[in-house]
Amino acid sequence: MFKRPLSDYNEFQKVLNQAQNIVALTGAGVSAESGIPVFRGPGGLWRTHRATDLATPQAFKANPALVWEFYHYRREVAFNSQPNKAHIALAKYEKICQEQGRKFSVITQNVDGLHKRAGSKNVLELHGCLQQVICTKCKIIEMNVNNPICEALRGRGFGIIDPSKKDQDLPIIQVKELPKCSKCQALVRPYIVWFGENLDPDVLDNARELVETCDLCLVIGTSSVVYPAAMFAPTVAERGKPVAEFNLSEDPFDEEFSFHFSGPCGTTLPKALGIDL
Repeated sequence: MFKRPLSDYNEFQKVLNQAQNIVALTGAGVSAESGIPVFRGPGGLWRTHRATDLATPQAFKANPALVWEFYHYRREVAFNSQPNKAHIALAKYEKICQEQGRKFSVITQNVDGLHKRAGSKNVLELHGCLQQVICTKCKIIEMNVNNPICEALRGRGFGIIDPSKKDQDLPIIQVKELPKCSKCQALVRPYIVWFGENLDPDVLDNARELVETCDLCLVIGTSSVVYPAAMFAPTVAERGKPVAEFNLSEDPFDEEFSFHFSGPCGTTLPKALGIDL
C-alpha cells in the first residue's frame, strides 16, 4: 500500500532544518512565473515550427539562420525576464546554509540563467545556458549577453506564434552575418545541449555526486520526464532520504517522495523554506 506524500509545511521544516547537504532539482515550472515559455508538449510552437524540431544539431546544420532566430528570441525573453520569488528564495536559503556550515546546491534543467541572476552560487546547468556560445570550429566557450547577438538578428524572432509573420516574408540571413567566434571568427552556436546530444560528462558526474551524497532533495517545477535528470530524485528516495516535490500538479510524480506541495513555486517554496519575501 502506497503512503501518500505529506503536504505539511511544519513537518517539512523539521526535516529541512536537520539536513546538512541539500540538492534542489529545478525545471521549467520554476521559471514560468518569470514569463519564460515552456516549449515542450502541446502548443510548443515558435512561429510555425515545433520548437523541439529546431533544438537539434541537424536543424542547425540545415538552417543555422533559422535556429539562431529562434535562440535570439529565447535570449531576448530570458534577458528581459526577472528572477521570481522561487529563484530568490533558493538563493537566500543557500546563503543561510553557507552561514550555518551546511551545503545547498541547485541542479537545473533550465537554460535561462535566472538562478544565478537571483544570487545562487552553487548552480549546475545541465543543459547549458543562453548566455554562452560555443564555436563550431575551435570549440571555445564564451559568455555573450549582447542583445542582439549580431546586427542581422535585430528585430527578428517575433513571438511563439505570430500567424501574421511567415518565414518567406523575411529577408534571408546569410551565414556570414550570423554570430562569430571572437578567437577564430568561425560560426558559433548556442551553448545548449540539444536533442540527440549528450550532457557534458563533467557536469553529469558532478550532478550524480550531488544526488548520491545529499540527505534531502527538492524537486521544483519539473515533471522529471527527461533522462538522466528523471532518475535523480527517485535515486535519492531509493536511498531512504527525503524528497520534497513542489509542482502545480495535484498528484506527486512518485509516491515514494516524502512531501508534495501543490501550487505556484513562487508561493509554496518561500513558505516551505521559511523565507520572508
